[in-house]
Amino acid sequence: MNQKIVQFALVIDEYDEAISFYTQKLKFQLIEDTDMGRGKRWVIVAPKGEGNCRILLAKAVGEEQKSRVGNQTGGRVFLFLHTDNFERDFHNLQEQKIKIVRGPVDEPYGKVAVFEDLYGNLWDLIEPK
Repeated sequence: MNQKIVQFALVIDEYDEAISFYTQKLKFQLIEDTDMGRGKRWVIVAPKGEGNCRILLAKAVGEEQKSRVGNQTGGRVFLFLHTDNFERDFHNLQEQKIKIVRGPVDEPYGKVAVFEDLYGNLWDLIEPK
């Protein structure tokens, strides 16, 4: 059997602000932005490079979904962004004024820092050993 996760949905407030954050601040690629009608869009972003998992930016609809924006995991780190150059990408986070929550620190598995996306979701930036 050969399986892999290729995409997941991230609940957001607004499409354009999320696209701007992920493409301009984190330097991800905008893979697709298709108008689905009635205010709904199919928006996919992904880190640059080969074989990366993609993120579907899903605009929250209704109070239940809106209550989850920025806290889809109850305050735990939600996403893990591996890098081949920690210093370059950590410097970019600082330059873009992205909130650093912890680190950088050296862990047995690599160099890591925790940062927040525009909604408060926690990410690990990791350069694996």
